[in-house]
Amino acid sequence: MTNPESAARRAQSSTVFRVLARSGYVVLGILHILIGAIAISIVVSGGGGEANQSGAVAKIREAPAGMVMLWVIVLGLVALAIWQIAEAVIESDPDAKKKWGRRAKYVGTAVAYLAIAGTALIAALGGGTQSSDPAQSFSAQLLATPGGVVLLVLVGVVVAAIGVAFIVRGVGRRFEEHLDLPDGAAEKGIVAFGVAGYVAKGIAVGVTGVLFVVAALTHDPDTAGGLDAALRALTELPFGAAILWIVGAGLVVYGLYCFARARYARM
Repeated sequence: MTNPESAARRAQSSTVFRVLARSGYVVLGILHILIGAIAISIVVSGGGGEANQSGAVAKIREAPAGMVMLWVIVLGLVALAIWQIAEAVIESDPDAKKKWGRRAKYVGTAVAYLAIAGTALIAALGGGTQSSDPAQSFSAQLLATPGGVVLLVLVGVVVAAIGVAFIVRGVGRRFEEHLDLPDGAAEKGIVAFGVAGYVAKGIAVGVTGVLFVVAALTHDPDTAGGLDAALRALTELPFGAAILWIVGAGLVVYGLYCFARARYARM
C-alpha cells in the first residue's frame, strides 16, 4: 500500500506537476490584477463588475480565448492546491504545535485555491459567475440558527485575523522565506511588490471580516459581503476613494508579485 508521504514526494518531484503548480501562481497574478483593476474602476467611473474572484473570472470569460484561459485557471489552481496538500502531508517539524499549525495553513490555502478553481470551472462549463452574494447567503443562514450571532462574529474575527496575518506577513517580509530571490535590483523590486501586495490584500480581507461582525451585531445579513462588498465599503470612509484606489493598486501589485513568485517560489 502506498505511503501518503511517499506519494506526496513523488508528486512534487514530477517536472510536469511542478510546472502546472507554478502556473497556478501566474493564474493568481492575473486574477488579482483584474480584481485590482475593477476596484480602481469603482473609484474612477463607478465601475461595473464585481471586485472579487467571480468578477475577475467573468472578465476572463468575455475575453478572446477566454474559455481556454478558464481551463488553464482550473488546471493551475488544482495543481497548486494539490501541491499545498502534499506540503501538509510531508510537513515534519519536530514541534507538534508548529507542524499542525503549518498543516492547517497548507490545507486552508488548498481549499481557497480549489474554491477559485470551482468558480472558473463553473464558468468554463457555461454556468453563471455572478449570482447572489454567497457571503450574504451564508450570513443569513448562520443568523437563522441557534447561536448564529456568536458563530458569525467568530467567522468575522477569523477572517479579520487572516487579513491581519497578510499585513504582518507583508510588513515583516516573511514571504521571503519561501522564495529563492535573485540578487540586486530584481530582489528589491520583488520584495517591494510583495510588501505592498500583502498589505493591500490584508486590508481587503480584514474589512471583509469586519463586515461579518457588523452583520452579526446588527442582525442584518445584507451588511455582510465578500471581497467586493469589502472594497466598496472602503468608499464610505473619510478619503475612502483614495484608500480604495490605493488598495486596488496594491492588489494589482500583488498580482505582479505572484508572477515573480511563479518563477522564484521554492518548490
